[in-house]
Amino acid sequence: MKTALVYHEDMTAARLLWEDPECEIECPERLTTTLGRLQQRGLQQRCLWMAAREASEAELGLVHSPEYLALMRRTQALDTGELQALSGQYDAIYFHPSTFHCACLAAGAGLQLVDAVLTGAVHNGLALVRPPGHHSQRAAANGFCVFNNVAIAAKHAQQKYGLRRILIVDWDVHHGQGIQYIFEDDPSVLYFSWHRYEHGRFWPYLRESDADAVGKGRGRGFTVNLPWNQVGMGNADYMAAFLHVLLPLAFEFDPELVLVSAGFDSAIGDPEGQMLATPECFAHLTQLLQVLAGGRVCAMLEGGYHLESLSESVCMTVQALLGDPAPPLSGTMVPQRSALESIQRVRAAQAPYWTSFQQQGSSPILSSSTCSSEGRPSPLLPGGPEFKAAAAQATAALRALLDKLYFRPMPPVRMAVALTELDAALVLPPDVLCQDGSAPQEETQAWARLHKALAKDKAFTTLGKVLYLLDGILNEQVSSGIAATLAPAAAAILDVAIRYSLSRGAQRVLCVAVGQLDHPLDLADDGRNLWLTIRGKEAAALSMFHISMPLPGTTGGFLNFILALVLPLAYGFQPDLVLLALGPAHGLQDSQAALLAALLQAPAGGRVLALVDEESTPQLAGVLAQVLQGEEPPNLGPFCVASPEDMQALMHLRGQLESQWKMLQVAGETGGPGSG
Repeated sequence: MKTALVYHEDMTAARLLWEDPECEIECPERLTTTLGRLQQRGLQQRCLWMAAREASEAELGLVHSPEYLALMRRTQALDTGELQALSGQYDAIYFHPSTFHCACLAAGAGLQLVDAVLTGAVHNGLALVRPPGHHSQRAAANGFCVFNNVAIAAKHAQQKYGLRRILIVDWDVHHGQGIQYIFEDDPSVLYFSWHRYEHGRFWPYLRESDADAVGKGRGRGFTVNLPWNQVGMGNADYMAAFLHVLLPLAFEFDPELVLVSAGFDSAIGDPEGQMLATPECFAHLTQLLQVLAGGRVCAMLEGGYHLESLSESVCMTVQALLGDPAPPLSGTMVPQRSALESIQRVRAAQAPYWTSFQQQGSSPILSSSTCSSEGRPSPLLPGGPEFKAAAAQATAALRALLDKLYFRPMPPVRMAVALTELDAALVLPPDVLCQDGSAPQEETQAWARLHKALAKDKAFTTLGKVLYLLDGILNEQVSSGIAATLAPAAAAILDVAIRYSLSRGAQRVLCVAVGQLDHPLDLADDGRNLWLTIRGKEAAALSMFHISMPLPGTTGGFLNFILALVLPLAYGFQPDLVLLALGPAHGLQDSQAALLAALLQAPAGGRVLALVDEESTPQLAGVLAQVLQGEEPPNLGPFCVASPEDMQALMHLRGQLESQWKMLQVAGETGGPGSG
């Protein structure tokens, strides 16, 4: 099986034994409700089930002091009064006679997951654990956290497997200061955290949670803090943070393993976070992380205190780990001004350490955001009347959303191909449907009349296969597909594919045309089709919906164009279908084409049709089939900086387009749409 799910029912034993409004939200039901939802959706059954083991003393000692471990072990013998007194010595923590056992299991679950992934037993997985870990420090429990599960897993991966580059992504709504302290001088661990900050007025109220805290000594530049200074951040804000901050750094860092501090108090409905990101957003975040480190992604549960929001968000994360396409994002994709200001600040703070940000240019580092907190609301105290009122409002909003949200079931066929001459030498993943069908001859003839090039027998036959495959995708019988096209008729087939899709119910079609494929002269520029030409003669925005860019000559240039232009446009457009056309002389390496296909799946809910020139190698079709089937794309190879010419072209296009496409922005405007 591809995905591991690590759990042990003993982790539900610890619970609060006295009245404490701040701590009562960390309850066993967080695990039992989530596990029940995973079972209800049939997701647990698709995973490799692993019973968590306890971490050993030596494993816990990779992070924690012997004195602290001895103290935690003694909690097993304390009575309720003694446990309450000890809990009062720490910030936002409670102890139970079972806490030590639960915490050892939580840390051990992370170790088991890392072992399973790094030995190749599974590709990825989730450790469903409590207590959480990312606030815990070397000699202190903190914020419901006893042992730092993710930090222990990272140290274990370094020590046992010799890993030299580990990425930790912390999407919990609270700053994981424990992880930051442990690795702040370690350049082998890149730690990224976004968190509710509110100019220093939200827990844990630390100056070092701000954007200008970038690490210490040799680790400078390897701590990346993205502080949210307002509540209400949503899908567009989270996606902008990944596209414009995390992913450029992550590709340059080139991790061997990705660890996720997966806290879901950053999701809609959670009164701790008061954010608006919907559950499917976490499927998109997970899917984007899977293109890193050969797909070796280990997620470990941190926070999440609204049971319905938590369980739905965990399900979405597991679906993405299993390789299921992420459902389309709901809502308008326009980042808030406050989010863009935070993104601008973190890019400026990190620019001295990362080529990706140096080349794109950064504004001067702004003054610390802690200085502008006057007049801002204080965070709600958990358990208080205002907190409970906010929780009730959040629950109502979440239920209304889930009632409207269309969870598209997986089509019966994940991948279908119609490849003609390429078939003989092509090695396909299992369960790929090799399609022999064709659209009805009368229908094919009607569409073929649009272009003389389609009248020839071979082109006519190819068009019929493409229309048949498209029909399966649009009718949700097939998720994605690959079809071969003929060089003389490639542009004509692409034109018909766009028109056919729009005539059959697609509202918005994104066309990414690579190579010698001209934009049809009479294709309506009505906002229903977004056409991106890669390997155009020059960088030009001929209209809001017709954009041409040159093919970058280095891995760094290619990644910059994909992350800073293509994906923001795709997410802003929110297509129903993506047509990825690799025409004659497309110039992409197989690994580049695979990465492009993998990343374009998410904006359209997995509905991608790749049209491949029949002169392409069978290896190209094979690697495209793998990524569209849910496998990870191959590594691009060594990171090479973008050429000045490529960067000039990118900045020219962004300058032309960002006022119309808000997902391209990396800095706040003075006003207007998206100013939040």
